[in-house]
Amino acid sequence: MPKKPELSLHYATRKPSSTRQAQIKFEKRTDNVKAINTSIGNIPLPMYPAMLNRLDNLRSPESPFHEGVVPYSTCAGLEEARQAFLNIIGSSGFNSEGLYPQITDGGSSAMELAILGVCGEPGTDEKPLLMIDAAYSNYISFANRVGRKTVSVQRTLGEDGTFSLPDIGEIEEKIQETNPGAMVVIPYDNPTGHYYDMDDLIALGKICVKYNMWMVSDEAYRELYYGNRKISSIWGLSDNIVDGIEGRRISIETASKVWNACGLRIGALITDCYEFHKRSVAEYTANLCANTIGQYIFGALAHESKDDLMNWYKKQRKYYKTMMSEIRRTILKRLPGVIFSMPEAALYSVIDVRNIAKPGFDSDEFVNYCATQGKVNIAGDNYTLLCSPLTGFYNVAEGEKNPGKTQLRIAYVLKPETMIAIPHIFVTLFKEFESKR
Repeated sequence: MPKKPELSLHYATRKPSSTRQAQIKFEKRTDNVKAINTSIGNIPLPMYPAMLNRLDNLRSPESPFHEGVVPYSTCAGLEEARQAFLNIIGSSGFNSEGLYPQITDGGSSAMELAILGVCGEPGTDEKPLLMIDAAYSNYISFANRVGRKTVSVQRTLGEDGTFSLPDIGEIEEKIQETNPGAMVVIPYDNPTGHYYDMDDLIALGKICVKYNMWMVSDEAYRELYYGNRKISSIWGLSDNIVDGIEGRRISIETASKVWNACGLRIGALITDCYEFHKRSVAEYTANLCANTIGQYIFGALAHESKDDLMNWYKKQRKYYKTMMSEIRRTILKRLPGVIFSMPEAALYSVIDVRNIAKPGFDSDEFVNYCATQGKVNIAGDNYTLLCSPLTGFYNVAEGEKNPGKTQLRIAYVLKPETMIAIPHIFVTLFKEFESKR
């Protein structure tokens, strides 16, 4: 028999991301249990009305697709879609002049392009990506894919459910030790729901200038914040506020979250550095272009007024805040001693069972138990909960303590009448899992 070809080492060691592993395991079940899937931010709400209108009228005479032809766009994207992202930034009160937007296949492609543009190659010009853990796990995945390294500093989750950024001295120590090419910040954080206000961004921006690093801000959830503090963004920073910050700013944008268009797969990489923009577009020529129909649908936002956009943001915030607060209150009441993060931003909460679980609790094992065995009967139907273990969101070396071992992320991505069942299901499954250990 001839030998079979071997997989690459990258493929041979590849595992599903923390956000997808529960769903993949659950799909193998055959016992008719229904899943309440909070493991990924897959929003089930309608898109912004002007986008829906374009979706409904793709074959109408005013549509560029009325003859059924779907051509490529330029590699940088349709001008209208690019202006849509700039209009959105402006609607939040930030200056969009002098910014260069590039349309990408979702925020994911923007992340990959950013990593390629700011990180040096291992072994030659090694400059890793600096992250603040718990950090969105796909940054690690994309860095691995393109042969770049990542390093991290850790935030902490307090007993009251609030997150704290690492001490500035700790961040600087990591920079001096590893010489990163860029720092990535997520002001409306995924996975934690932690909110970075402008004071936080200013402090981090000063570090980027001091050590001559790029500052990459993932703003997928901009405008989804729930406290009384003012909106924040990398585009609120300028040389007048942080001397030297201009020319090193990059933001990652998406149609997925605020605009409820996850499957549209439209994102953007925006920068105030023309040279970075030019090289990034050159890199993207291999991809040809982003989804042209998606760009057209999203491009409707280029023509919306600030007032209309602001009203949309308020509606979205009210929807999520009400649901988050109710679920947090109920779980804290039903499971004394559990830590449940405050709903500050984005659409996620972290549940930490470190004070109530038996020694050796493993969030990956709990998630797998829920996906493969767990079930809770509600009104004659059996349900289980799919959520994400936070182990994959911490960039720790093998053998080091991983805070994610006792932490789980839930995403507020189902309708309120479904989400309201989560406290009962989570508490029941947690107690069952613990009783079997």
